Amino acid sequence: MIHAADIREWRDKDVVDPKGNKIGVLEAIYVDTTTDEPAMATVRTGLLNRQRLVFVPLDETILGPGYVKVSYAKGLVRKAPSIGTDDVLPADQEEAIFQHYGLPYRQGTRGERQLGRR
Repeated sequence: MIHAADIREWRDKDVVDPKGNKIGVLEAIYVDTTTDEPAMATVRTGLLNRQRLVFVPLDETILGPGYVKVSYAKGLVRKAPSIGTDDVLPADQEEAIFQHYGLPYRQGTRGERQLGRR
């Protein structure tokens, strides 16, 4: 299990896929709003003047020295829904992230978002 206190140390670490291919740099962690557990990360990718933030689930994540290894291939992550580096995830686009990875999406009982940024 990933401990919420540890996620502060992940920022700016390289994010790699299961084969060790660098995807980008970890920018932020999003928690599941019902459990307050880390659920997704945004990864800064692209050229310096054309960077964007892509979303990747944190299930089966491994933290190593200087890197965070996710369980999804680089190609899949790079094609994930993204936002600009200064943007905020619009509520109506949240479900598309879960669909991209084939994961179930659950809004709160009163329509609350499933993800909250930390």
